[in-house]
Amino acid sequence: VAKMSAPTMEERKACWGARDEFWQCLDRHEDDVSKCEKLRLSFEARCPQQWVKYFDKRRDFLKYKKKLETEGYHPSEAAGKS
Repeated sequence: VAKMSAPTMEERKACWGARDEFWQCLDRHEDDVSKCEKLRLSFEARCPQQWVKYFDKRRDFLKYKKKLETEGYHPSEAAGKS
């Protein structure tokens, strides 16, 4: 039975560092994941799976929020049509 324990400070730092390197690579390559595959694998290896899911959603949210701040809100034409 796998025991769920909180990551140590060192494990958290390794996870966050791997996440930051991966995100910086995505930023440099306009979110082309294929150019950052090794960093993605490192990120997934150093972080608990739930954290990877959370950070992926967080990045999407932060990008969306930044877009709203720079471009404003523009409802899509498809919104509201069914």
